Amino acid sequence: MTTQLTATEIYSLPEEFRNKGELSAWAKMTRPGEHIDSFLEGAFFAAQPDANDDTEKCLFVTDVANGRVLSIAKDGDWQVVHETGSAIHSMRIMPDGSHIAVDYDLGVLQLSKDSSISVISQGLENQPFLGLSDMCVASDGTLWFTDSGRTSLSDPAGRVYCLRPDSELQLVLDCVPYSNGICLSHNEKWIYVAATRANQVWRFAASHADLGTPMVGTYLQLSGGLGPDGLATNTLGWLAVAQAQAGVAYVFDDRGDLIFTVRLPKGLWTTSVAFDSDAPEDLYITEAQTGTIFLANLSTTG
Repeated sequence: MTTQLTATEIYSLPEEFRNKGELSAWAKMTRPGEHIDSFLEGAFFAAQPDANDDTEKCLFVTDVANGRVLSIAKDGDWQVVHETGSAIHSMRIMPDGSHIAVDYDLGVLQLSKDSSISVISQGLENQPFLGLSDMCVASDGTLWFTDSGRTSLSDPAGRVYCLRPDSELQLVLDCVPYSNGICLSHNEKWIYVAATRANQVWRFAASHADLGTPMVGTYLQLSGGLGPDGLATNTLGWLAVAQAQAGVAYVFDDRGDLIFTVRLPKGLWTTSVAFDSDAPEDLYITEAQTGTIFLANLSTTG
């Protein structure tokens, strides 16, 4: 049985954070002919920057159109954490505390508090990145990320990479019709990848990546909108999917059965989803068209 819910608006990007001037190259490429003042995605929870207590969590998002990483405190206070002027799609805080990001134009980056950037990787030798999209991090510091570029069903060449601590960059997949959102299962056994232009979520065993090209299969077949974008899992084994250009997020149980359909009261550009580890039934949904964060409480069982 599937429970139908409508999310509630909880945060909205303040006017002073919205770009009223010249658009970035990424914004012009992504939404030609439109003026987009922001493009929020890449949501995740982590300790609040410069907090005295590392248990004080906040929600982080990226603003791809303006090359920024933003934090949102529980009281709704927005802050710029990093500003690069490039096209940061996603950032995570590593086990050692470093801030690692994937950038459509610049590659894998380390971001410092003084806004300096260190480039970690721009691809393999003779195989530069197409344009990075999303990332996730395992508990041992292994970085998984997607390289979508402008791939699609007519050019299914999107990639998935793995970068383990003290190891070389490894190409895991190179056949995805726009590799986009990526996340680990709650037990870190599986990798889920959004194949956006096929309207599918793929799955493969994380351990098999060391053996070469893993056996990958379609875990979810979706429909409508552009296709799945951001993905997230929680400690209950649920998988949340942001369905791009559909104004909806789906939540599946650990068997792949749909248990929640969460619709947004406004906006269609559903870009990312995040669970709060302290409240695993609270799902936060990022909507880029309006620059809004929505909340859905999933405590009502389906």
